[in-house]
Amino acid sequence: MATGSRNTVRLKTPVRAEDLQQLELGDVVFLEGHVYTAREGIYRKVITEGHKLPEGLTELTNVSFHCSPAASANDDGTFNIGAVTATASFRFGALIPAWFEASDCLLILGKGGMTEEDYRNVFVPRGARYLTTVGYGTGALLGRGIKNVKAVHWLEELGIAQAIWVLEVENFGPFLVDSDGEGRSLFEQHNARLNQRIEGLYEGLKQPALSRMGES
Repeated sequence: MATGSRNTVRLKTPVRAEDLQQLELGDVVFLEGHVYTAREGIYRKVITEGHKLPEGLTELTNVSFHCSPAASANDDGTFNIGAVTATASFRFGALIPAWFEASDCLLILGKGGMTEEDYRNVFVPRGARYLTTVGYGTGALLGRGIKNVKAVHWLEELGIAQAIWVLEVENFGPFLVDSDGEGRSLFEQHNARLNQRIEGLYEGLKQPALSRMGES
């Protein structure tokens, strides 16, 4: 379904490689099925310390999310999640090759994207893609797409922000496709266009008077 010049795509998890191949830069994606959260605490535990991911997780879904949830516990031991706040994915670029090997992940969700070098060298050979959240302040919007918490792992050890939260989702999004099958980045392409014109915006203006602490 077209939205202006973009397509709206709905994917079921676990995602299939052939479905990901059809994604184009800037497509709007919604997910249905299961995703799980994983960030530095999980990467450290699995990649650095050598622990295996919880049994059955990789069979359930191949979609992981760089985020922390706003979770609260119910009296019966279940949890409610009202919002999920994405964290910047560029911080994990060096760890993604090992993460792919450990998790068989094909789709990573996060904020801000990674570099085209990461996409070309790591994502493309595996047929994996990266989706980014749309702007800031969308945590509550994404929270509406969470049906329930299927499981939580290593909560006492790692805490709410770093634990693995396995989420059943429906109409979960919107996310933007930041990487394509050739390793191009939506963000980097737009940044390159903006940088071509940035000097022209300052042409004819006085030099800025920012001299404190070596500012320029």
